[in-house]
Amino acid sequence: MKNESLAVPFHIVLVCPEIPPNTGNIGRLCVATGAPLHLVDPLGFDISDPQVKRAGLDYWQHLSLVRHKNLEQYLTDTPSEVPQVLLTKKAEQSLYDHQFEAGTHLVFGNETSGLPEGFMAEKGRVRLRIPMVDDRVRSLNLSTAVGIVLYEAIRQLNSGKQDQAG
Repeated sequence: MKNESLAVPFHIVLVCPEIPPNTGNIGRLCVATGAPLHLVDPLGFDISDPQVKRAGLDYWQHLSLVRHKNLEQYLTDTPSEVPQVLLTKKAEQSLYDHQFEAGTHLVFGNETSGLPEGFMAEKGRVRLRIPMVDDRVRSLNLSTAVGIVLYEAIRQLNSGKQDQAG
């Protein structure tokens, strides 16, 4: 049974992911929330890898999956008016200080090097971070980070709908 209150107008974009189980878990999260998953090549694994399928369980067949041969193709394929939010530990602004809007692409880099510096530096791109209390933690697991950001964005939109209804 589909829960219409969780219909999500967000897209998850993974730029050159490297770890199959992370991508599988994120695929499952995308199915659960209705968010299309964009994979930007090159991937650090074969998409048919059993670890991807194991982590995605039997949900992978229901995933709205879009492949892009590289970052340039993703940018060409994505209309310029589509909001993009880049998630990076190098950002100064917390995701909790940002107002998410419908149609946003939530863009994540790979597990070892993150997003390319040049891509992040381009003018007009919103860069956000997930706040962490202890500076000894360099980063979070990619699938954990995607879940945190996606559900915060969903919470904000659903909260706005409730405010408008009341």
